[in-house]
Amino acid sequence: MKKINRLLICLLLTGLTVQTVAADKDSTAVVKKGWTFGALPSIGYNTDLGFQYGALAEVYYYGDGSTFPQYQHLLFVEANYTTKRSGLFRFFYDSKYLIPGVRVTFDLSYIPEAMSDFIGFNGYCSVYNPQWGKTGETGYLSRAFYKMKKEFFRATADFQGTITGNLSWNAGLGVFKYKTDEVNIDFLNRNKDEDKKLPTTDRQPTLYNYYDQWGIIKNNELHGGTHPFVRAGLTFDSRDRPNNPSRGIWADAFLTYFGAFGNQKEYNHLTLNAAFRHYVPLWRDNIIFAYRLGYQGSLWGNSPFYMKNYMATLFTKRANYEMLGGANSLRGIVRNRVTGDGYAYANVELRLKLVSFRIARQAFYIGINPLFDIGYITDDVDLNRSETELRALTAASGVTYEDFFASKDGFHMSAGAGLKIVMNENFILSVDFAKALNKQDGNTGLYIMLGYMF
Repeated sequence: MKKINRLLICLLLTGLTVQTVAADKDSTAVVKKGWTFGALPSIGYNTDLGFQYGALAEVYYYGDGSTFPQYQHLLFVEANYTTKRSGLFRFFYDSKYLIPGVRVTFDLSYIPEAMSDFIGFNGYCSVYNPQWGKTGETGYLSRAFYKMKKEFFRATADFQGTITGNLSWNAGLGVFKYKTDEVNIDFLNRNKDEDKKLPTTDRQPTLYNYYDQWGIIKNNELHGGTHPFVRAGLTFDSRDRPNNPSRGIWADAFLTYFGAFGNQKEYNHLTLNAAFRHYVPLWRDNIIFAYRLGYQGSLWGNSPFYMKNYMATLFTKRANYEMLGGANSLRGIVRNRVTGDGYAYANVELRLKLVSFRIARQAFYIGINPLFDIGYITDDVDLNRSETELRALTAASGVTYEDFFASKDGFHMSAGAGLKIVMNENFILSVDFAKALNKQDGNTGLYIMLGYMF
């Protein structure tokens, strides 16, 4: 995928600002007051999805500046779409001041994807053949082979209040709605030259089609569903600031109960999440050692296949929390590669601030961050079929069992580095590059986004 996404530093530097500023004469330290507004175009290109066009904006309110660099209110809006009908439409709000003594966050998102990644279940137990989906490679089948169509709607409201010191309670509720199907290849082939068209599903099924035929994906989950949820837990937060901490701990543990309706009642389930993030200053604020440890597992019930790679969270800051693999978890590893009913992961970064400066009354710094990510499935997905049955089913489909299934998983690891351009400690333009350490996990990944991953 070729991407030209979120055009760059010069646009960041020209973010609109309505505020007053106080600064020491010989320092880059700036205290923000009032409103600060930063906007960027959201532009990209993808062979299968078409041209992406849209915009995103972050609005911060700092009041009289006494809480800076912590904001009093944050509003984030993003809307982008592509000529092949994939995109993101999102509104997010966060404040500790809307209700005195309670942190309130709202998220409303709609994320349609014409070509969402689907690599199977249980990590290396599902064999990944990247050449099948890569044009020009020997053995190429279709760019859509490891893809599916998915639409995701999310509405959440979360609340946090202090128990004592840095310990807080959390409660939240919301609803997820999924629509899933095979890739609409006829639509993607519209107006394309013959040599650039995707093979039709009649000529070459996708992995999603095969899993349907073999009964790995059940009929009552094949096309998505609606799942209201409630969650509750505890958070410990001693970070010095929320978006770009230089010291402190952020740890949480919580339970989420997801409901289901009608013929999906078997998908009522309860999950446990636990995460620990630690930021250690090695040399003032110039070198920070940061790491994140996390776990998600099912305590009761069974989740539908399309929810197994969604990481539940108490703070819905990002647009997408699909894990493990990709920009939100294991960088450099194919998105959704590590999908199970339970998994653990770790991310390690060394964050180095290279240079600080001021432009147009804004405080900036440029930094780099070497990184290492690792993940492991702790609880396998039940494939609903024995090995003997799967061997018979694959043979009947005219394919080889060993091309789809293996007997052993393992650790999934990647390494790389990132570049960060930060404005006023909150607006962070991030570019991360990482390489998978096992070819079964893919090759490399480049991620251009806003904010640190954790």
